[in-house]
Amino acid sequence: MDKRGYFSGFGGCFIPEILNETFEELVKAYEAAKADPAFWQEYIDVMSNYSCRPTPLTFAENLTNHFGGARIYIKREDLNHTGAHKANNVMGQGLLVKRMGKKRVIAETGAGQHGVATATMAARMGFECTIYMGEEDVERQRPNVFWMERLGATVVPVTDGSRTLKDAINEAFRDWVSNMDTTHYVLGTACGPHPFPEMVAWFQSIIGIEARKQILEHEGRLPKSVYACVGGGSNAMGLFSGFMDDPVELVGVEAGGKGLDSGKHAARLSSKDASVGVAQGYKTYFLQDHDGQMKDTHSISAGLDYVGVSPILAHLQAIGRARFEAATDAEVLEAVTLTMRKEGLIPALESSHAFAQAFKEAPSLSKDDIVIINQSGRGDKDIFTVADAFNDPAWKEFIKHKAEQYDA
Repeated sequence: MDKRGYFSGFGGCFIPEILNETFEELVKAYEAAKADPAFWQEYIDVMSNYSCRPTPLTFAENLTNHFGGARIYIKREDLNHTGAHKANNVMGQGLLVKRMGKKRVIAETGAGQHGVATATMAARMGFECTIYMGEEDVERQRPNVFWMERLGATVVPVTDGSRTLKDAINEAFRDWVSNMDTTHYVLGTACGPHPFPEMVAWFQSIIGIEARKQILEHEGRLPKSVYACVGGGSNAMGLFSGFMDDPVELVGVEAGGKGLDSGKHAARLSSKDASVGVAQGYKTYFLQDHDGQMKDTHSISAGLDYVGVSPILAHLQAIGRARFEAATDAEVLEAVTLTMRKEGLIPALESSHAFAQAFKEAPSLSKDDIVIINQSGRGDKDIFTVADAFNDPAWKEFIKHKAEQYDA
């Protein structure tokens, strides 16, 4: 048995035989790059000169005073080029694609941020690009679809199943099987067959490395806890990686949707509704029925309604190294509103799950404690969803006026 890519029995590489050679090529390219200090330096140079790294660690003074407990810091991944932590992973994989000599990239996307980041990388590096996106997510995240197409990518709406992220992943794998000689699949999160979970976590570790250095510069000590939202788990793995060997609590926050008792959520590690299974090439907790069929998921945030979770996060829970909670859609909207009003920041709905959980816990902590929240992306992409949630009358008038201009 190949032990590579297993974490407490989670992970692995369950792929069709036809993909074995392609995955071996990818594993070799990844392992060679990881062993080559020049590759990491090239990656740091690209992220510094193209994606505005290091991103700041912002002290949230007003939120700290509002809650009266722990000192709250925010890691600003929203200030990456394209507005989310997704840029870290795609630029790293783009450099690998150049090493492997391939000319085409494909990707899946839920909220659209990974799709925009991949289309951006492809434009800069000269690759042909196809993005698979669930039809429902295409409707929810139309602005990101617009930018992907303007960047030169072909966006393919996926109409199978629940028409969301898991269906887009299935379709991307089908494409890869047919075009593996020329194409690399830029998987967007720390899931999927080995080496993707480990490789994506490695590229995203730049978040935690920076955050640890920055909090020591700001405060001269480590935080009590760090908070990150969890869909597949890439931004959480990124932040957690910087504090893995420290006495720092790692808190992952999943989509509680309409409540864990409602069945309308996407909580795999913080609910009792998930079970261990094998799907989409790896072993982890999935929301599935007794026959192994994937259940429909729900979240107000398109990026968190994935049916599985990173095998590395499942491992961290199994060994007691990380704690997982869930925030409901209503709690997330309250967190977005409070963060905008107190700090002038607009976090993505995905990131706002981490804010919501930190806000629940910060008031009961000591004023000497420090917490870090990962703002994994910016919220302007969510304007349609948030405006609908608040039933904003001025926004409705704006949409009606634009529709009239288009003779709709």
